[in-house]
Amino acid sequence: MKLNLSIFMFFVLWINQISAQPEILEKNISEAFGNIVGGIVFIDADNKKISYNETLIEEKFPPCSTFKIWNALIGLEYGIITSLDEKFYTWDGVTRSIPDWNKNLILREAFKVSCVPAFQNLARKIGNKSMQKWIDSINYGDRDISSGIDDFWLPRKDKKSILISAKEQVKLISKLINKQLPFKESSINTLKKLMLVDSMPAGKFYGKTGSGTDYNLNTDIGWFVGFAELENGIIYFACIVTGDNLSGIDAKKIVKAILVKSNLM
Repeated sequence: MKLNLSIFMFFVLWINQISAQPEILEKNISEAFGNIVGGIVFIDADNKKISYNETLIEEKFPPCSTFKIWNALIGLEYGIITSLDEKFYTWDGVTRSIPDWNKNLILREAFKVSCVPAFQNLARKIGNKSMQKWIDSINYGDRDISSGIDDFWLPRKDKKSILISAKEQVKLISKLINKQLPFKESSINTLKKLMLVDSMPAGKFYGKTGSGTDYNLNTDIGWFVGFAELENGIIYFACIVTGDNLSGIDAKKIVKAILVKSNLM
């Protein structure tokens, strides 16, 4: 798999920690993926890009739980949710396969454990009309939420989910953090706190995983979408992996490995 290095020098000029040659960066990315089929795209605030597996990052997939980024943000805009620590989800008593979903949760907890029923409730409160308005406003993927307000982001048998590519995901995150989308600064700041994965001396690491299948239910997929705030700038990224038993956890590990190997974190 060849790495798109046409603008590799943006990394060299933009952040002085990088001393590796292009072939070293390519090696780092290739080693991080190993035998996993996947793709990744990194961009900066000026939309300069480094990508791996161009074909895959242009293919559209169900966003799965990465849509919780936007679900939460829209909920914040409407004042449906206002605080990370407010009561967000009251367990309905139905035992689900993930133990952390079988209890009451505050917003921070629900986002961390990616509680699907909690965010389905939020989507219902937002409603079809308002959700479609925001999906259209930010031009999210193919903008199709016709499969249902509480599961349009999830792959389902006999139902078409909304579809989005890694390229589209990373552009949206970049626009959001650069305040190029019509969301309030207070909503964005709260979302960033939700998305914070790790704080290290080199910077802060933000993201959201997503796990599911492709739109045909043929293979498992995993997403990790987010950004890293470093001393000299921000790197935005979207990673997609495909294959049996793969998940967002695998995509997250790959992104972090690339940043660490490239001396960015």
